[in-house]
Amino acid sequence: METRPLGDTGQDSSVMTFGAIALSLLEQEGANQMVELVLDHGVNHFDVAPSYGDAELKLGPKLRQHREEIFLGCKTQERGYEGAKRKLDRSLDRLGVDHIDLYQVHGLEYDSELDEITGEDGALRAFREAKEAGKIGHIGLTSHGNPGLIRDAIDRIDDLETLMFPLNPVVVGKDDAEHDYAGVLQAAEEAGIGTLGIKAFAKGRWPSTDDLPETDRPYANWYEPVDSPEEISERFDFAASRGLTSVVSPGDPKLVAMVLQAASRYDGMDEAAQRSLVERLRHDESPVPEQLHH
Repeated sequence: METRPLGDTGQDSSVMTFGAIALSLLEQEGANQMVELVLDHGVNHFDVAPSYGDAELKLGPKLRQHREEIFLGCKTQERGYEGAKRKLDRSLDRLGVDHIDLYQVHGLEYDSELDEITGEDGALRAFREAKEAGKIGHIGLTSHGNPGLIRDAIDRIDDLETLMFPLNPVVVGKDDAEHDYAGVLQAAEEAGIGTLGIKAFAKGRWPSTDDLPETDRPYANWYEPVDSPEEISERFDFAASRGLTSVVSPGDPKLVAMVLQAASRYDGMDEAAQRSLVERLRHDESPVPEQLHH
């Protein structure tokens, strides 16, 4: 699988990142098999979080077995110093490793959060101390909404090394400030920041729970995903061709194999094909950034 420089980190990441939230829906044996499948396809960048059920615990055994092959990203929703410090140690313990390669502020959405994180008793102080101590390698940030705020974070956090944010043809076609993730991508590239794309496979919101109860949804994603091999390939090719370092696989394990196939076969998408896809989907409803949870 193709690899690309993750900004200025010195890491070359596979063009697909494994979203390990999928492991939380599997028994341990199935989780082990999925990790092996992902590694066999050449994926070397994994992303997990303490808020993903028991995904950290399920990832642990194979992570420890293949630690040298995996660039591990983890995250915290804690905004203050003490909370972030505690949550990092808990993740290290649950994963059963002594360091995390990339530790990320998880789901930044509000200006007040950015003030808190960057403040004297903010999470970034805990991140920086952990980096000095060798517990983490790099500092990142993820956000599901508010492109302007992500741009502010680039300006205000001078040691920010990676960003994770939505990118798909629907948001590219919206062409307004609320959906300007293309501008975020450009700003990140100019700053030498690695970029990880989420929601590449989002099709739209689920029908309301009155029409389709959550228990009846065919996939565990909070948005309705595209789910044919053709559409998944098209969406993967689009996101990877926009200049992202890596495209994060969706949260339902049933979709992972198809995304692996798409990532393994990826060989670019020309600008005419990208424009055509944007035009076709321009008027679809975007599931981001209106709903801000994963």
